[in-house]
Amino acid sequence: MSEPVDWLADGTPRSARFQDIYSSCAGGAEQARGVFLAGCGLPAAWAGLAQWRILETGFGLGMNFLATWHAWRSDPQRSQMLHFASVEAYPVGADDLLRAAAASPELLPLARQLAAQWWGLLPGVHRLVFEDARVLLTLCIGDVKEVLREQHFEADAVFLDGFGPQANPDMWDPHTLKAVARLCRRGTRLATWTISRPVRDTLAQCGFSLQKAPGLPPKRDRLQGIFDPHWEPRKRLHAPAAPMRAARCAVIGAGLAGAAVAASLARRGWQVQVLDAGAAPAAGASGLPAGLLAPHVSPDDALLSRLSRAGARVTLQQAQALLRCEEDWANTGALEHHVDGRHSLPADWPQAGHDWSEAAGSERLLQAHLRPGTAATWHHRAAWIKPARLAEQLLKHPAIRWHGQADVQRVTRTEDGLWRLLDAQGGALASAELLVIAAGPASRALLAQLGAASLPLQAIRGQVSWALHDGSRALPAFPVNGDGSLLPAVPTDAGRAWYLGASFLRDDESRQPTEADHQANFARLQRLLPAAAQPLTPQSAVQAWVGVRCAARDRLPLLGPLDSARYPGLHLSTAMGSRGLTFALLCAELLAAQLHGEPLPVEARLAHALRASRYGRASQAAVSPP
Repeated sequence: MSEPVDWLADGTPRSARFQDIYSSCAGGAEQARGVFLAGCGLPAAWAGLAQWRILETGFGLGMNFLATWHAWRSDPQRSQMLHFASVEAYPVGADDLLRAAAASPELLPLARQLAAQWWGLLPGVHRLVFEDARVLLTLCIGDVKEVLREQHFEADAVFLDGFGPQANPDMWDPHTLKAVARLCRRGTRLATWTISRPVRDTLAQCGFSLQKAPGLPPKRDRLQGIFDPHWEPRKRLHAPAAPMRAARCAVIGAGLAGAAVAASLARRGWQVQVLDAGAAPAAGASGLPAGLLAPHVSPDDALLSRLSRAGARVTLQQAQALLRCEEDWANTGALEHHVDGRHSLPADWPQAGHDWSEAAGSERLLQAHLRPGTAATWHHRAAWIKPARLAEQLLKHPAIRWHGQADVQRVTRTEDGLWRLLDAQGGALASAELLVIAAGPASRALLAQLGAASLPLQAIRGQVSWALHDGSRALPAFPVNGDGSLLPAVPTDAGRAWYLGASFLRDDESRQPTEADHQANFARLQRLLPAAAQPLTPQSAVQAWVGVRCAARDRLPLLGPLDSARYPGLHLSTAMGSRGLTFALLCAELLAAQLHGEPLPVEARLAHALRASRYGRASQAAVSPP
């Protein structure tokens, strides 16, 4: 359940848990502007910068975020991007966000956008996106100390907020304030409404130079400061690399992974060239006619489950922004039939999890012609998507140049630090300071040429069976997965079609359809949806689509630098396996965050699981000479 808010007779919001108000009688918007924005020198401080990163210790009713967002969008000198990373242990409901903003008409339209994305806030990190992905809210749900350990960026400003030191002492104790200081650089600005002596003393011990300033009634004073320790802070174990300055980037691969990387970097000011051997984008596995995006669930809410939710949120955001609903995608929800008879949701699933998935009710089972009591999960946040269409739209950014029939056979690094991309005859195709390999199965040959042949990349052949819909009532109105998947009604130029599959054949790069794969797809359908299997029995009208995916040994993507010392400026975004719709856009945003020192869109331990270097040092062969 959402955190309850007590609204007093004068409209002041009060926490039932902490018995403290969310904002002063001056109002949340005025407090945000007068205490936090003014205390951190905003908006002047972000003028003309590529990005501005704010860390907030208590999101509350979101007024600081809304006021900051409003100031940013109203400022012609605003930074190119605004990052707002905020911690909240007990998120309120969307209705309370709207009620708090109602007193400030200029903020209410922004609050409505925030409320529309205010769902599924399980413990962990959630990325909410606004202003064409130029305002990014990284909402961290959980205990402040634990949450701060999961972020490694350096803040430009800190909004030290939360219920008062007497009401919630853990928010202000030395361990919390040290964790805040760990995320500061020399020059980071800090603002807070409290002038508590213990808080001031601890902040001073952590390296902040502080001063009092006139406060908002009923408070006479507020506190502002700057991180400027008179010692040299020790280098953190997981200190972020220095942010890269936007320059030129070459991306090899124009599937969903490559297109997503190109779009994420272009939004941050990079000039990006995308090269692919195909004549059109998404010529490989991303050319799947339609795929299912659905979160993974597991009784212990395993790493894959948490990553899949983060990925699904990012992909749904971009699908909604870029694609035509009911033509290129549809947020239909999906039924997962657990054919082994075991339920997969965590036994102690919090209420927020029900925004994502819950045990399927009898009505959903009936619609799928499954018996009552069948083990199944209903995923509210699931959609069918045409991945090729999404890749095409991602590549339409004006800072992206797409090159088809550009078959990169060799990459080299020049003495002046550029990566050169060459064709089979040694002709130059492109050069750039940053190179991202996102070429699916073809990534293996490129990496082997660099001496990284030990990476366990595996080709996986997948065949989809499909045909035009004949109006059969045996098909459900929504996608079903669990042993393969069935998309029952996807619009095509020739009419609505159903898609079944896909097969999963390791170390097979053949693109020829086979009858055996048709039979295997329908055998899985017999287990998944027995009532639908009979009318869809293979016949001459059934057609095939075949693609070859790329996967790593642990079925997780390979992301980021392979070896920064040996291959500076070389990054990977590959091995999406059969979850390209889930992982590709999340990986692109994670790569961009790591390159630019931004708040991460997932917990650090989840990001760590995707690192391209996790399989150990590549072979000792040197980079090919220029």
